[in-house]
Amino acid sequence: MSGKTFKFKHIFSDHWEYFLSQGYPIRPAVISNVNKILMCGEPSMGHAIYFCEHCGKVKHVFFTCKSRFCTSCGSKYTQNRADSISSKLINCTHRHIVFTIPQELRVFFQKDRKLLHVLFKASADTVLSWFASLKKSEGFKPGIVSTMHTFGRDLKWNPHIHMLVTEGASGNRTVWRKVSHIPFSMLRKRWQATLLHMLHEHLGNDFYKLKTFLFNTYPDGFYVYAKSNMNSKSSDSIQYIIRYTGRPAMAQSRILDYDGEFVTFYYERHEDGQRVVEKITAIEFIKRLIIHIPDEHFKMIRYYGLYARKHVNSSKLYLLQSHSKRLFRKRHSHWRARILLAFGVDPLACSCGHTMKLLEIFSPSNNPYIDNLRPHLYNSS
Repeated sequence: MSGKTFKFKHIFSDHWEYFLSQGYPIRPAVISNVNKILMCGEPSMGHAIYFCEHCGKVKHVFFTCKSRFCTSCGSKYTQNRADSISSKLINCTHRHIVFTIPQELRVFFQKDRKLLHVLFKASADTVLSWFASLKKSEGFKPGIVSTMHTFGRDLKWNPHIHMLVTEGASGNRTVWRKVSHIPFSMLRKRWQATLLHMLHEHLGNDFYKLKTFLFNTYPDGFYVYAKSNMNSKSSDSIQYIIRYTGRPAMAQSRILDYDGEFVTFYYERHEDGQRVVEKITAIEFIKRLIIHIPDEHFKMIRYYGLYARKHVNSSKLYLLQSHSKRLFRKRHSHWRARILLAFGVDPLACSCGHTMKLLEIFSPSNNPYIDNLRPHLYNSS
């Protein structure tokens, strides 16, 4: 099967029932999301019928699953989140920072996913505490947007934090102080100490021996590195750091072949940029994908500092987007407007030159999204 036409849905359709029969421990969120993608776009999910009053042409629009694990639905989720983040951003340069953890710690976060909250908090505290230390009387606060990736390029479990940080901060008296230099040697040690301290609190004294070992093994701290400065005026920079919060851990375009039993895919090795091709069974491929599905209600994107709550100087800071632009994006976020803006084609334009009107909605009882969709469907017509 050609990778250009292949969809993850094909692999799960072929192997999911067998996978379930093997008795693997599966989280409820995994079952829920996989069931959604298997039904995405199917007639049983419900559909809307549009009708042209002039020529009588009828068009069926099938409803989608709205799962963040779905490649098509996840793209819409990512765009919505990017728009939401853009509406909060201060009009300044942002630094993209990545916080990683060593191999020895990864298993703890896999066994107890509640610890992923600690990963978020520790990385945020690392940056916030450093900015606050610049001048204690000011208590400088930057704006932070954090997202979590739980995978490496080979799809194996490797949780780490991608952070977008303002190159500047607001203080108790100073409206804005530009901060373009962040000493990463210091940040690495601070990140190591903060994370290990929090894990020690959560895991108890049994963690003390490993904590000591990690301090000795990594005397320079845990690896923290900065990407090039992000142009926050471009939505591409925002979508880059949140691209996997709303879709599977791997783009479908990386799949080179699927023969019904084996999946062949590639990734660019982080160490040297070389392309690595890997061929694994469909069952192993499913295992690697579903481990990265977040638990229900787990927030993959979080805000800290100036972006978390109102600050004394918030009203004096210039935002990236104007109020009118935010309203425009909100009004044009429904499916018809998205297609029109993206492709220049109105999906409800009839071939006779008129616009189709909504005729009926068929909503099965097992699709909880239909009631929420009704206002958008009617408004778009």
